[in-house]
Order: sequence, then C-alpha cells, then structure tokens
Amino acid sequence: MQLTRGIHNMRINVDNNRQGCVLTIGNFDGVHLGHQQVITALVEKAKMLNCEAAVLVFEPQPQELFSPETAPARLCRLRDKYALLKNLGIDRLICINFNRKFASLTAETFIEELLVKRLSIKHLIVGDDFHFGKNRQGNFSMLKAAGKKFNFSVSDTASHKLAGCRVSSTAIRQLLENDDLDAAKAMLGRPYSIIGKVFHGDKRGREMGFPTANVRLKRRVSPVSGVYVVQVNSQFGQHYGVANIGSRPTVAGIRQQLEVHIFNFDDNLYGAVIEVVMLKKLRSEQKFSSLSALIEQIGIDTEQARTFVQHLAIT
Repeated sequence: MQLTRGIHNMRINVDNNRQGCVLTIGNFDGVHLGHQQVITALVEKAKMLNCEAAVLVFEPQPQELFSPETAPARLCRLRDKYALLKNLGIDRLICINFNRKFASLTAETFIEELLVKRLSIKHLIVGDDFHFGKNRQGNFSMLKAAGKKFNFSVSDTASHKLAGCRVSSTAIRQLLENDDLDAAKAMLGRPYSIIGKVFHGDKRGREMGFPTANVRLKRRVSPVSGVYVVQVNSQFGQHYGVANIGSRPTVAGIRQQLEVHIFNFDDNLYGAVIEVVMLKKLRSEQKFSSLSALIEQIGIDTEQARTFVQHLAIT
C-alpha cells in the first residue's frame, strides 16, 4: 500500500491500466468493525471500476486542531491505521496535513481541485452527516450534486451494528474508559492495543527491581489508564507482562506514558516498535505514600498478572 503525504503528492497515476480512484474520507480511528465494513465495500467497488482503493485521513484530526483541550483520546495513530488498512486491501492511504490554511478551503475547491483534478475520483463513500470545507459548508447533498456534474458517484456508509449497538470510535472509547475490554474487543474486531517505540527512560523501574520497556504516547491521550495484564508482541516474539499507563504520580510524573514489565525477558528492546495488548485491568493508577509502598504494590500486581497468564496457558 502506498502512503501519500500532502496535497502536492495527491495525484493518482495510471497503474496497470487502472484509472482514478474510489475514495472514502474520515478519521478511521481504531479501524473498527464499522470502518472495516466501509473498507470492504470500497475495495469491492474499486475492483468493479478498475480503480485504486484509497482512504483519505487528516493529521492532526480536525478536532485536535480546533479544540485540542477537548479532543477525544485516540484509539490509534497513523502508523497503526496504515498497517490495519493495508491488511484490508487498500491501495493508497492519503494523509493531509490538517491546518488552518487547509481548513479555509471552500467546499467547492475541495471537490474540484482535490477530488476531481488531483484524485480523478470515480466513486466516493462517506457518511451522510459528512461536512467539509470552510465553515463546514460542504455536505452530502453537495457531493451528490457535484458527482452529477463531474461524473462520479456517491454512496453513504451504513452504520454497522453489533447486538443492536452502533459501532463507533466514541462507543469504543467509552467502553475502554469503563474498563470493558471484552466489549471494546467485540467492536474493534481485535483486542485493544497500543503500538509504539521503546525509549530510554529514567531506569527507575530497574532500580526498584522491575525493569520496564517505556513507550511515549506522544500527542495521543490514552483512552485507558491504570495497571493491566498485557501481551507484548515484538521482533522477539510474544511475551506477557504487567503494564502501567498513566503519569506516575508517586514519582512526580507528568507526561503520560506506557511502562511494561515483561516476564522472563532479557533482550534489548530500545528503539524497537512493540505492540502492547491489554488483556485485563488490575487496578486504577494511584499515588502511594512512599516509594516502598509503591514497590510493594508493584510486586502484588506482578503476581496477579502472572497468575492470570498461567490461567491463560491452562485454558
């Protein structure tokens, strides 16, 4: 799958006699079952029209630009979206830098300059509540009218429901905040996980007898926090451990990060990308009265996690 960054690189070229693209636009945060239903329809339509199957996303997400303090926690970052969309058969992921200059484009310019001239769009799949362009003037009706003028078709995304509940990124965030990992897994179609690069921390965990692999969450606010039993997938295979996600209040931490103590593991992970899969929440993050009290609790957490993992192996 090709990753196209920026408006200046957006032009779709002829590839193996394929002309133009079938496109969908959105955040696709989490690439959950509802998204997967849209992507399946997109790929099928692209094959039918002999076009590229393309997805257009924005970085940062619009709400992160306009309301950074109230923007929702991310379920995944661009790198995660790329991997998930690639596995679903998408040919091209187009990432546009969403800034105030781009946000000031009129809806007409968005359609004519980007969709028609640069992407040679043949079919567009978006939600019927989709808005775009300066002051959100563009809508589904405008796209339908433009399609007739510029010879492309438009269809809406049918909501995917699970047990009568609409699948959405918002619903999944709420489930994760409520510690319902199983329900979130059902909507995602996979267990919730965090993917990131391991960096050199302050070695405090090693000093306390529990060395950790540390992953910065960067701009992302995590939808989960606390202490979890986790599965860690890396270049060294699959391992289990216990993880803390939060700001480490006992040791005067401020920035959110993920710290993972991996059981029976001695390899060097610095600089490596790992996936940390949440299996079970043990407790919420809390501030302890002393470092010794924290160490004692970490020991309890570790034993609980080991017991849970042993039960997994038995079952």
